[in-house]
Amino acid sequence: MIKNFHLNNFSENSFDTSKIFKKTYLDYLKSANTNNSKIFFKKHTRNIDKFLFQIFSYVSSNFKNNRFISFIALGSYARVELCLHSDIDIMILYKNSHSYDISKIIERFVAFAWDCGLKLGLRVVRLDEIDELYGLAKDDVTIKTSLLESRHIFGSKRIYQNFEIFVKNLRQIEKRKFIEEQLYMHTQRLKKHPLDMQVNLKEGYGGIREANMLFWILNVVYDVQKAKELVGTKLNINSYKKFTNALDFIFQTRNTLHTIHKKKVDLISFDTLPELSKKLGFKNEFECMSKVFSSLHTIHNFHSNMSSKFVKSIFFDKENLKNLKEYRYKKGIYIIENRLFCSFNRKSVKLSSLLKELISFPQNINGFDRSYVYFASQTKRPKIISKNIKKDIKTLLCNENLYPILKLFYNSELISILLPNFKKILHLSQFDGYHRHPVDIHSLQALKLVTNIDDSFIKDIYDNLTKDEKILTRLVTLYHDIGKGRRKDHHIIGENIFKKAMKNFGFDDELIKTGANIIRYHDQMSRISMNEDIYSQKTILNFIGLFKNINEIKILYVLTYCDICAVNKYLFNSSTAELLKVLYKKSILAFQDPELIRASITRVSKLNRIKTLPNYQDLPNTLKRKISQISSNQMFLRLKSVDILDIAIKAKDVSTYSFDIINENYLKIRITRKIPLNLGYLLGKLQYLDMNGMNIFKLYDEKKIFEISFSKKALDEELYLIEEIINDSFDMNRDIKLKKPIIKRKDIKIDCNHSEYLASMKIHTKDQKGLFAYIAKVFDDFGIEIESSKLTTSKGYAKDLLLIEKNGNFCKNSEKILDLICS
Repeated sequence: MIKNFHLNNFSENSFDTSKIFKKTYLDYLKSANTNNSKIFFKKHTRNIDKFLFQIFSYVSSNFKNNRFISFIALGSYARVELCLHSDIDIMILYKNSHSYDISKIIERFVAFAWDCGLKLGLRVVRLDEIDELYGLAKDDVTIKTSLLESRHIFGSKRIYQNFEIFVKNLRQIEKRKFIEEQLYMHTQRLKKHPLDMQVNLKEGYGGIREANMLFWILNVVYDVQKAKELVGTKLNINSYKKFTNALDFIFQTRNTLHTIHKKKVDLISFDTLPELSKKLGFKNEFECMSKVFSSLHTIHNFHSNMSSKFVKSIFFDKENLKNLKEYRYKKGIYIIENRLFCSFNRKSVKLSSLLKELISFPQNINGFDRSYVYFASQTKRPKIISKNIKKDIKTLLCNENLYPILKLFYNSELISILLPNFKKILHLSQFDGYHRHPVDIHSLQALKLVTNIDDSFIKDIYDNLTKDEKILTRLVTLYHDIGKGRRKDHHIIGENIFKKAMKNFGFDDELIKTGANIIRYHDQMSRISMNEDIYSQKTILNFIGLFKNINEIKILYVLTYCDICAVNKYLFNSSTAELLKVLYKKSILAFQDPELIRASITRVSKLNRIKTLPNYQDLPNTLKRKISQISSNQMFLRLKSVDILDIAIKAKDVSTYSFDIINENYLKIRITRKIPLNLGYLLGKLQYLDMNGMNIFKLYDEKKIFEISFSKKALDEELYLIEEIINDSFDMNRDIKLKKPIIKRKDIKIDCNHSEYLASMKIHTKDQKGLFAYIAKVFDDFGIEIESSKLTTSKGYAKDLLLIEKNGNFCKNSEKILDLICS
């Protein structure tokens, strides 16, 4: 609290005195408690009133007659809503005196106040010139609004009464023009300060300025000094209470921002948010911003509903009643240019009645007037959602114009009742540096774009979907981020929520399964197109392996467009559009090869299973990424998920090579190598052991695993020799002479177009000792890399499949290789 000064104790040196006043004022600002905004505003206003009076008393110590001057608070200071470091708007209204030079006293007051650190927003007017303000207020709406809000501070009450008469007359001047200007300025403010993750508490969506605007409209329309004068007659008491509570919190937040920055600040920046959250008593930033967004939405909604209601009384024209008949849809309901209107005085109905009425409306309704939003907000809500209500919700979810209906539910605060899963994402912040809106707003914006696609190529894809596919597209767009706000991966959580929600509403199992899969991988199209080589067949196959059919890719493409544009339409630029189109077209082409599709789907299925294994959960993210990037599809086709994970983990620490010799029922050698392996030498040395199978899999970081099986156990005394042979096989200079096997050309089939990056060789011939050792040596001589292999022996025949990397050494030398291998 600002202390009382004993003015007689001050020296005549105004500079020294101003320093004392300034220190007192700054100490007060530092110590002010802003926790309870209502209490703070009252105390703060009293303190500023007292401080101004003491300054004036000091500078006018010889001026004993206050009947010539009146100090009047304006704006937020008049409303008793002055924040800690806000400008103090006052008007000094005076009349001339033969005894005193009033203007000189005012000059001294203003200079001294500024020296004391006060930030005055000042208007000085002589009483006999007050009528000139009519002209200024007529030309500048901001001047008019500042004059509408006034409060006497000290000085002549008679002069203030003259000012009150002036304000009363001012209210009556060009009411319609004033309101039109307010509505226009409000629209411009929202364009300049749209809802954003970094909130502007004063000028932005749901900010203090919206609350002010509502008061100005009520002041002009109903000639009231405070909005609460209309509670019980024009304003619903519960809605008004909720509005004032939200406004109190925004004021408390703004005062806290002032405290942190030690100056007037209206923007909640990411840098300030941690300290702001702590000072406001929240556990974390998400809780804090959820309360902020919730409060802003309440203010915006109340302002929009009530200002629309009260403005119509000013704009009412009896002539328009004649035209209403042609727009009448039914009793009390009017549809004008596909927008639905009703009376603000329409009686509330049960939720079931509201839903049935919405179902009965034409499907081309593209918006609901604030009169219908207000009507919907008064709906009587049941304790339990019945089966019939769920059935009606499903019908509405299938509506072609789903966005306006859900926006109605959102603005009338019904959405979390009708779609309970939305409660978790309401007002949920996204601090990722990418999204601009909370999750709920982003999801609705994305849904809006489904039926407002600007890209002709994507629009054509959507238009050619079936009716059920269009319904699914709208649903997955609405639900794509429904899993956010939990600790676990929101893709997987969202997939499960979608399944349960759609089943609850009675949707078809196949639709649910398809939609859930799209939600799980909803950001893969944008991620892969931006970050990976989309001209690589391996990339394309890994991508399409996530999906069952072409239609899932088409729906995902539309969803990806809407998701990006909901953040910012400018993000979907020509470069992004081209990358997504290339990925889409290549994916559609890839679906024409069933064998590759089957391999890709199996790979994705195994990877998903691996991610659920306990050993996977604690792995570092770098290794998790490497596991998903394992080169060999054959590994996923042949091995169990748990074995793949075990091999991948063990390979992590291999810098040169490692091996295991398992000699139980039969001999098995497993080698993991990063440096080159002389495979021909190894197999040649071990040919006496009768090899009956071998798998080669390419892992990650240029590592490969070789798993060689033999028909029987080795003798214990042979194990040392086998170990020595394996070690020697990493000497690439070692050579071995091998007997050429008998292989006919018809026994070998080569396909250089097996895939974009792999060629294949299939061998079906009589089993012979040293068969693959010989082939491996030939491959070593030509520098050919085997990515994967499957070597098996059955009924005296070798059946070998080799997948060979297209490094330029195999296909161009295939004839030479066949000449060397075949008899």
